[in-house]
Amino acid sequence: MSEPQGHHGPRKLHLTDPVPAEVSSELPDLPPVAEKWAAPGHELPLVLEPRSADLSLVELATEYRAELRQRLLQYGGILFRGFSHSTPETFRTLITALSGDPLEYIERTSPRHEVGDKVYTSTDYPAGQEIFLHNEQSYNSTWPQLIFFHCVTEPGSGGGTPIADCRKIFQRISEKTRRKLQERNYSYVRHFGGPLGLGWREAFQTEDRSEVEEYCRSNAISFSWGEKDELSTRQIRTVSARHPVTGDETWFNHLVFFNVQMFDPSARKAMLSMGKDRLPNNTYYGDGEDIEPEIVEELRAAYLAEKVVVPWREGDILMLDNMLVAHGRESFKPPRQIIVGMTEPLAAKS
Repeated sequence: MSEPQGHHGPRKLHLTDPVPAEVSSELPDLPPVAEKWAAPGHELPLVLEPRSADLSLVELATEYRAELRQRLLQYGGILFRGFSHSTPETFRTLITALSGDPLEYIERTSPRHEVGDKVYTSTDYPAGQEIFLHNEQSYNSTWPQLIFFHCVTEPGSGGGTPIADCRKIFQRISEKTRRKLQERNYSYVRHFGGPLGLGWREAFQTEDRSEVEEYCRSNAISFSWGEKDELSTRQIRTVSARHPVTGDETWFNHLVFFNVQMFDPSARKAMLSMGKDRLPNNTYYGDGEDIEPEIVEELRAAYLAEKVVVPWREGDILMLDNMLVAHGRESFKPPRQIIVGMTEPLAAKS
C-alpha cells in the first residue's frame, strides 16, 4: 500500500545554519560539543557538533550518556552532526552505548529490510512518496521509546526527515476534539491479502497462522480469516499517553497516518470502491464509527504546524524519544540511504 501523502503545511522550517543554544541551567555541561538550535525559537532538534575534529560519537556517548539522555528528555530529539567515524558499523555500537540492544521490527506496516543485527533500512517506499508524521509503532501494544536514524548516503535532493513535538501537537488540538477522542479511543483496522498493502506473512514475520493468532491474542487484536488466505484485524488504541519519565501528556497514535481521508480525492475514491472492509489500513472511532473529515483535518493541521524538516548530511545521526517526537519523510531524488534502530520497549498500561 502507498502510505498517505504529506500535505503542504503553513510552515516548513529547514535546518540550515543552527544558532547557539541557551541550554537550561538545570542540565549538566557537555564540554566536548557545541550545542545549537535549528532556528531561533525552536528547541527541536538540539544540534550537537564536536569541538574537536577527532571526537567520535561513541566516545561521547560512553562518557556522557546521562547528560545526553537528560537533554533528550527535555528537547525530544538530538541531531549529532560532524562527528568522526560515524559509519553503519559504529551506528549499532552507538545505539547500544546510549540505550541498549536494538529491537526486532515486528507487526510491520511498511516494507523494510535488515542491514545488520536488528538495524533496518528506513521505509522502502518509492522516492517520490512522502510519509506523514507518526510515532513509530504507536499502534502496537508495545512500542520503542527511542528511535535512531543514521544518514549513510545523503539525498540527491529533498529527503529530509520531518519531526514534530507531540507535546505541542497535543496542546494545539482543541479541547473538544481531544476529549472526544480520548473518551472514544480509535480503532485501527487492517486487511491482508488484497491488491494493496503487506501480506500477513511479511507483517507478522511468520508462515504459521497459529503464530499470528497467538500474537493477536497476546496484543489485544481481534482477527478473522477469510477466503484466499486473507486476514482482517482490528485493534483499539488510545490517542494520547503520558511519558513514563517526564509525565508529559503527548499526542501518540497512528489515527491520522492510517486514515483513508489522508489520500488525495481520486486515490481515496479508488480505494473505497474496493469496499471499506478491504482497505489495507484505516482508522475509526473505537466503537467503529467513521471519524469526521473535519476532525482528521484538524489533527493533520496540528502536526504540520509543529513540523521541522531536517535535511540530512552524510554521517548525521538523529536520536528521538518516540513518545515525545513524531517523524516522517520527504520525497527525494536518489540516492538516499537512511538506516534505523529502535530500543527500549514500552508496554501500554492495561
